[in-house]
Amino acid sequence: MASQSVSEAIEHIVLFKVKDEAEPSKVKAWLDALNGLSSLDQVAQLTAAPTTTTSSSATSLNFTHILHSRYNSKQDLKAYTIHPRHDSAVKDHGLHIVEDIMAFDWVAPDLRLAVTPKPKPGSAVRVSFFKLKEEEEEDVKKSEILGVLKETKDGLLLGQQKQISEMSYGENFSPERSRGYSLAYLAVFPGPTELEDSNEELGKLKHKFKDFVESEVVVDFLIPSSV
Repeated sequence: MASQSVSEAIEHIVLFKVKDEAEPSKVKAWLDALNGLSSLDQVAQLTAAPTTTTSSSATSLNFTHILHSRYNSKQDLKAYTIHPRHDSAVKDHGLHIVEDIMAFDWVAPDLRLAVTPKPKPGSAVRVSFFKLKEEEEEDVKKSEILGVLKETKDGLLLGQQKQISEMSYGENFSPERSRGYSLAYLAVFPGPTELEDSNEELGKLKHKFKDFVESEVVVDFLIPSSV
């Protein structure tokens, strides 16, 4: 197996469904504990926040909060997940208020964390996850979709629109909690207006490989001012 390139970073996404009856003060304490993990040596970037919108063709999936973090290696991600402070944030704060969870990890080609600034407060972020049809779960089809995502990234970053700040994409390497979703992309925009203006272009992206996809989960969130 080839070693991880120094130009590749690790994206880690966790989606949460908080119980309707959860006390706001406990939700805030949980988010504060999660965001406090950004100070760990293993973490390059981390944000935990409420979702602004969640849509899914699988109607049973409805997430209220998201954690997005980045690492310089899979080893750093593993060290983060077993760190006592992470364990405390999960067990002491989240265990009794979270009723559903989905997690996804991928290696992001060409994302250099050393030179990629953390998204600014107020930035809008969209994350889309794709579950492929069983007959299409082949490496060649995944490669085709990843190729489309790369073309879209290059077009949004280098094209005339200029709404997007950054984009990453990849294949999940931690299938245990991903509900069968195997591909994803994450796009950062300066704000909600730029995200809204890009909906048409992002829709064209999905149309290019819709025949391969069984279902999709789309989550939007804003980078909070306090993070």
